[in-house]
Amino acid sequence: MKKPVLVIMAAGMGSRYGGLKQIDPVDKDGHIIMDFSIYDARRAGFDEVIFIIKKENEQLFREAIGDRISSSMKVRYAFQDVDDLPEGYAVPEDRKKPWGTGHAVLSARDIISGPFAVINADDYYGVEAFRLVYDFLAGQADNTAETSGQTERGTGSRTEEYVMAGYLLKNTLTDNGSVARGVCTTDAEGFLTSITERTKIVREGEDAAYLNDDGKSWTPVSGDSVVSMNMWGFPESFMSRLEERFPRFLDTELEKNPAGCEYFLPFVVNDLMEEGRARVKVLTVHDVWHGVTYSQDKEDVVEAMRKLKGDGVYPDI
Repeated sequence: MKKPVLVIMAAGMGSRYGGLKQIDPVDKDGHIIMDFSIYDARRAGFDEVIFIIKKENEQLFREAIGDRISSSMKVRYAFQDVDDLPEGYAVPEDRKKPWGTGHAVLSARDIISGPFAVINADDYYGVEAFRLVYDFLAGQADNTAETSGQTERGTGSRTEEYVMAGYLLKNTLTDNGSVARGVCTTDAEGFLTSITERTKIVREGEDAAYLNDDGKSWTPVSGDSVVSMNMWGFPESFMSRLEERFPRFLDTELEKNPAGCEYFLPFVVNDLMEEGRARVKVLTVHDVWHGVTYSQDKEDVVEAMRKLKGDGVYPDI
């Protein structure tokens, strides 16, 4: 089986940070969060990275990030474009935003040719997550090969097996406000049975609470609950699943919300699970997530990276 590659979704970086040049460093040496992810991925075994970016940001991205990374890993680029739609579909007149994380990964369909992991560009995932996901992907035989002899991209009914890094909720919270997290449940074998999106979760000591749909009451939730931070691992055949389902998504969602509907990666996975076409192994990660959800989080991230470097976790970054 081909060696797993790392896919980093970075197409939203320009709008989120006001331009690539404004990405803030998180240590005194000028590294950004993505540098730490690349470092962890490389020592886990990944030696190739595909950046999904906006075409208009390519030169800035290469100068700020890509050229530096290319000294240690093979770097390739895929471009997420709102106009990248199946034949017969058109972008709604008032549509500005891209089509979501599922569409972002689909943007790399012409250059992904083996198993791959997917992460967000602006989240710190920690050492353990990359090692677990890489080892899982590298250790898997091609579980999507069809018994009829069809190719990896072929269609068929055999159940595919994916992987997700699951974090303890208490390790993914901020003290500066609420966060949105997908709270997971698993079966006795550690396979995902459901993800429930909670859009407002706040810390409550070692535990947490989420705001109910009525917006009037809070429900306690254990800090040891497992949540998704959008770190996944897939066989190449998953690209076909994304591609075949995108028109279905457009058919049902464009009419409802033409300007804002998004083709989210977890929703595709969930549909495949419900149809019995896929199952997802959840690998529990005990590292602490770091990210800048609020401007006040920046100081905490800088301190966390300083401590990790001081403890020798990143000896030569």
